[in-house]
Amino acid sequence: MKHGIINRYLMREITGIFVLGLTIFTLVLLMGRMVKLMEMVVANGVPLAEVLRLIVLLLPSFLVLTIPMAFLLAVLLAFGRLSSDNEITVLKASGLSLGALLPPVLLTATAAALLTLFISVEAVPWGNTGFKQMTMDVARKYAASAIRERIFRDDLPNIVLYVDQYDEARRTMQRVMIQDSRDAERPLTIFAKSGLISSDDGTGVLRILLKNGTIHTQQKDDYRLISFGEYLLTAESGRSTPLVRTEMDLGIGELRSGIASSKVSPQTRLKMATELHSRFAFPFATFVFAILALPLGLSNRRSGKGSGFTISILILLVYYVLLSFLRTLAEKGGISPVLAVWLPNLTFLSIGLLLLRLASQEMTIRSALVRLFRFGRTA
Repeated sequence: MKHGIINRYLMREITGIFVLGLTIFTLVLLMGRMVKLMEMVVANGVPLAEVLRLIVLLLPSFLVLTIPMAFLLAVLLAFGRLSSDNEITVLKASGLSLGALLPPVLLTATAAALLTLFISVEAVPWGNTGFKQMTMDVARKYAASAIRERIFRDDLPNIVLYVDQYDEARRTMQRVMIQDSRDAERPLTIFAKSGLISSDDGTGVLRILLKNGTIHTQQKDDYRLISFGEYLLTAESGRSTPLVRTEMDLGIGELRSGIASSKVSPQTRLKMATELHSRFAFPFATFVFAILALPLGLSNRRSGKGSGFTISILILLVYYVLLSFLRTLAEKGGISPVLAVWLPNLTFLSIGLLLLRLASQEMTIRSALVRLFRFGRTA
């Protein structure tokens, strides 16, 4: 009964900080995309509801990273607070060993790892594919709405569009300038007094009907000036190409099929193999961070929450820099994808087990090094 009360107490402590950390880390990563997403609302007139749907589709790829990050922070801060408030000392005085503190940590780590595994295997390919598809659909649907007065629009392939005045309701333009460089040998510069723009929601093709203008073209030494009453210009919106799926958009079955297929290039197979193992390595990192954070949190008695947050950021920085470096090597064929993805986990797990053993013997890293140095001198 005593163990059950303590386990629930520790799990509540970890869970509360975990939810807060998960929210903060996810929002920080999401901020990088929020600028472009909000630009869609302001510049292109995309409804806020559709932008929120895009954010939901983005979340799985962020949560795979932020759940292990938040769990590391939660265990560090939870046990750091218990140590600084001498609650750990009281628990030890009541007869509880370090091993008795592991079950609630591992149980919460299991729940977090299973959640991460589900998101990694099922939600990530769904979210990535859905985000790409919806981005293309939104761009096609609101292609004509991206025009703003006295601003050069250069998102159309090889076309720059400038409009002095624009009536969004009627989609009419006044004093239009277009630089058409789709034919590199014969670029066109078009000026028109007015124009009307429309778009095909299915293909994203823009149709620009220009009225009362001139076309300036020059090919080598041949310069031509053409006047027109009406001129119809069609342009791709840049989003009408078929959806291209990368290894990050594929499910587990598709990744395995691609790795086994001889039709796929060797470099792509390496990327697929690296991504396949990453789908399982990230969830396992939750256990690694749990083992590593427990002894570090117990040793953090006087530094407070600021120190725990700093330690977690340093650990995460080293972990993801090492993982990114090894993944790059694996994708270029310099190292096995299995070793590249799992080596950071194995390295940090070994460090965590060593620190856990030292903590069970009431030893710090410094005292262990001093003892090892003295043993080397006597030997």
